Amino acid sequence: MSHLVDDPSKDPAPDPAEDNAYFPSPYSLSRYVSPKTDFDGVRHQGAYTQGRWKVLMIAAEERYLLLKNGKMFSTGNHPVETLLPLHHMMEAGFDVDVATVGGYPAKLELWAMPREDRAVLAAYESVKPRLKQPKKLSDVTANSLGEDSDYIAVFIPGGHGAMVGLPTSEAVGQTLDWALENDKFVITLCHGPAALLAASLGKDESPFKGYSACVFPDAFDEGPNIEIGYLPGRLQWLVADLLSRQGLNVINEDMTGRTHQDRKLLTGDSPLASHKLGLLAADALIEAAQTAG
Repeated sequence: MSHLVDDPSKDPAPDPAEDNAYFPSPYSLSRYVSPKTDFDGVRHQGAYTQGRWKVLMIAAEERYLLLKNGKMFSTGNHPVETLLPLHHMMEAGFDVDVATVGGYPAKLELWAMPREDRAVLAAYESVKPRLKQPKKLSDVTANSLGEDSDYIAVFIPGGHGAMVGLPTSEAVGQTLDWALENDKFVITLCHGPAALLAASLGKDESPFKGYSACVFPDAFDEGPNIEIGYLPGRLQWLVADLLSRQGLNVINEDMTGRTHQDRKLLTGDSPLASHKLGLLAADALIEAAQTAG
């Protein structure tokens, strides 16, 4: 069957802001981006009122991911994977601080923004100033982490941007060490678990060895994401593969919106898991805050 002339193209769309850089193809966006998410409400509206506990979000600040073929993918933090979990946590009553490795503005994949989703758009308006002027993560590790820290959780959103800088950042590794040593939550999804690789820096093995997690399936980045033009080439490395090599148990092979909790590591497999992960995170944070007082 021949394609109609107005069928969306599977060719990645050139990004005019950078040499040999590309956005996802129109066809891939027609498959992956919807005007609304599956959000159907929060579970803990205003439940936390004491005001002490906050969430530290570590966001990607780099726009471009270099691929094997020399092309660059124009990426960042996926807006649904960033803003929908945040919406649940903020609506429950937890404030959010945003940090990036260098203190430069967080980048969003705005081409994936669900333009008719009130929850996502409300969260975006709320955190936009913090995305534009985030904290420098090394300043946070030096001044705001410790046994008496006001952070109850570390949240690392998804998007291929999480593969750039976060896995090799000493400050990310220090933050994850602090979270594990002080029994804090680590919440992440899709490609965000790439940041967990930083926990192994300077160590013989990852402190997350033996943990189970949901991660975006490598098979999609190796196959369909290239075939439909979402990516302009093959990735230089694969998230689930490297995490598995470090001893984590990746429990999903497909993309169904699955979430999982292993101790205080909360993970989701894809944008489809954003709402469920937000619900899971809000449940966990409210329970922990009520216990801690």
